[in-house]
Amino acid sequence: MAQNLYGPGVRMGNWNEDIYLEEELMKDFLEKRGKGQLLIQRNRRLKENLLRPMQLSVSEDGYVHCGDKVMLVNPAHAEVEAHLFLGGDLSLCATPDEIKAHLSDELEVPCGLSAAQTRIPVGRNTFTILRADGNATGQVLRYGQDFCLATTGGFEDKMLYLSSDHRTLQKSSKRSLLQEAYLTDEVSYLSCWQAAFLDPQLRLEYEGAPVPVSSRLLKMMWTAYPGPLPRFQPVSLLSCPSTHFGKEAEVAVHTHLDSHRVEKPSNRWMLVTGNPRKDSSTMLDLPKPLAEAPPALEQATDPGAQ
Repeated sequence: MAQNLYGPGVRMGNWNEDIYLEEELMKDFLEKRGKGQLLIQRNRRLKENLLRPMQLSVSEDGYVHCGDKVMLVNPAHAEVEAHLFLGGDLSLCATPDEIKAHLSDELEVPCGLSAAQTRIPVGRNTFTILRADGNATGQVLRYGQDFCLATTGGFEDKMLYLSSDHRTLQKSSKRSLLQEAYLTDEVSYLSCWQAAFLDPQLRLEYEGAPVPVSSRLLKMMWTAYPGPLPRFQPVSLLSCPSTHFGKEAEVAVHTHLDSHRVEKPSNRWMLVTGNPRKDSSTMLDLPKPLAEAPPALEQATDPGAQ
């Protein structure tokens, strides 16, 4: 009975074509690996830049200045709707689209935003305060003053600005469908922000006063839209989607008010600078004063305490 003695080693017909195809695929793979163009190499470089350690500015007079490198942190708070929020201190971070992150080693514009449970300054959560007119770097930032927030994302030749625009049917935040916050490389009135004092009853009195470091305030957007649209909108935290960096909170531009018409804790942000006592740390790492510690407060209010 005749037997089929042909195989891939014969190098003829379709077997020969398969061998050449495998050789071409291996040659293309080695060429891309040598040039660093593989998807896994691009994604690794992007994450290395986004997670690169950064050094925050240290304030000598206790105030925030234009040109300082800071973190935008939403302090820990107990929300009634706990299932919609993450716990702990949340810092504003640049979060590129997951599909684009696998295809490119640079930040694509527009770039998304999220809030992560991290207090370590890295490339994706370090922002630079810039004046809206681009002049007088080093001046003290004041309440009610227009300024821009820019980040490099860990790259040396990138500068993206925190921006937002009114929502439309085609453009809104993915989960909450509210006004979207994003990063773009164009400076416009959509990238102008203001700091407002936390207490609404004293907000007018503090207009023009310098902004202290690590003080709880509202980051509010300035727009030039006329008509019934609101002029100011605070940045807020909403649901908790999952990103390729883990579980993080979605960031949107919306005013959340309580029964007293006061902004909720999800609208409160801090400009956190570096810790002068220790390298690579923030002002959040400083211990609380003894007068604010829970044991001291309990002893002061308890008559029978020794």
